[in-house]
Amino acid sequence: MMLLILKKQKFNLFKKTIILKSLVAIFATGLFAVDSNSKFLSSDKDSSLLLKPFPSLNDEQYDEFILGRSFFVIPWVVAPSVTTARDGLGPLFNANTCVSCHPANGRGTLFNENVESRSLVVRLSIDSPSLIKSDLHKSLLEKKGFIPEPNYGSQLAINGIHGVDFEGKVKIDFDEVLVDFPDGEKQILLKPKYSLENLNYGALHKDANISYRIAPTLNGIGLIDLISNEDILKNVDVDDRNADGISGKANFVYSNITKKEELGKYTWKGSVAFLKEQVAGAASNDMGLTTTIFPDENCTKEQEACNKADKPKDAIDLPDERLDAITYYLKNIKTYEAKDSKEYNDGLALFEQISCAKCHISSFDTSKGFKISPFSDFLLHDMGEDLADGRVEFKANKNEWRTAPLWGLALHEKINNEKPRLLHDGRARTFQEAILWHGGEAQKSKENYMNLPKEQREKLIKFLEEL
Repeated sequence: MMLLILKKQKFNLFKKTIILKSLVAIFATGLFAVDSNSKFLSSDKDSSLLLKPFPSLNDEQYDEFILGRSFFVIPWVVAPSVTTARDGLGPLFNANTCVSCHPANGRGTLFNENVESRSLVVRLSIDSPSLIKSDLHKSLLEKKGFIPEPNYGSQLAINGIHGVDFEGKVKIDFDEVLVDFPDGEKQILLKPKYSLENLNYGALHKDANISYRIAPTLNGIGLIDLISNEDILKNVDVDDRNADGISGKANFVYSNITKKEELGKYTWKGSVAFLKEQVAGAASNDMGLTTTIFPDENCTKEQEACNKADKPKDAIDLPDERLDAITYYLKNIKTYEAKDSKEYNDGLALFEQISCAKCHISSFDTSKGFKISPFSDFLLHDMGEDLADGRVEFKANKNEWRTAPLWGLALHEKINNEKPRLLHDGRARTFQEAILWHGGEAQKSKENYMNLPKEQREKLIKFLEEL
């Protein structure tokens, strides 16, 4: 009897071992990818979707998520203050919270009640080869990718703390540009005419370059790191060897974290390699907060009051554990992805037919075993003279931009009660306008779109509006 019991126990143990090995094989081959996918992605058009954490976080991880969110949404204050955890704002800044530029973690707006929004930032640099002679300028090009404007620095600050004058204000006007379709349809585009007013620190350098950029959505920003560098780099075709007119280029940039050259994946020109570095850069440029990555105040030598402003108790405004918490928060928010449906697949077929998908790649595999659909290749492309901003950032030339990810734009209207203003500077009021501004490597795709029957153009636009 005892022998039978022992045999039965051995058999049950054998069965459990087989089942366990089978489950391991199933997970390894991705058969549970749908379950994993649902933890990260959602097709719910919910205005608060991008504020929600992954459901798989344990208590300790959730506490880290909440800590990061608190530093993302609660306003920073001027130092010195009794609120020592959040003092250090400025002396020059654009906004006092991250959500001021990224409402509900979505894309920024161009205007707030007909006034230029804080989501629109002005990037400044010097564009003159004759200046690139000193060791300082060579170092700046190597470490920052550009030479900051001497009086105003890297970015125009529209606010200053008490006793420190803000740097300037932005004014936007538009010229109208008429576009005729082959079938007779007409479309008016808005060509922006930007100007800077109330410059409080003198005139800009004669060779100053000004680039206007709107804050992008944070949808999926935490999933970009799950794409391998190899999968991104395999689409590089600088010399256009396949003769398709598309020559994606990687932007290799200096990282202040690793102290070496890395693949750039973030910002409009792909000039930042890591999400943590992107957070630290925004903290510095937008709120005047120092970090161990960017420890210097954003005051130039010409800004005496800025340099003499009161300092917080601690040398670093945003210490590493808080910077890490913000980064963790952004890496663990839900991502919107369009619902797989007949309409989606029909629209995707048109998108691929006119070659948009050659740059706006529809899907990538991730290191966690599921696919994501950012609709970007994360490479630089020549977008033509009409979209050129004249600014160089590391390997990105004056008319080159990182392919903008399209996912998450469907949430903009839910979040802001208005349709998104598209492209890097928000000039396009609709997807059709955005397409019609494309040139350079995208010229052929634009012409393909314009030659589609109107019914198919409308189908494609509806597809884009759901991404």
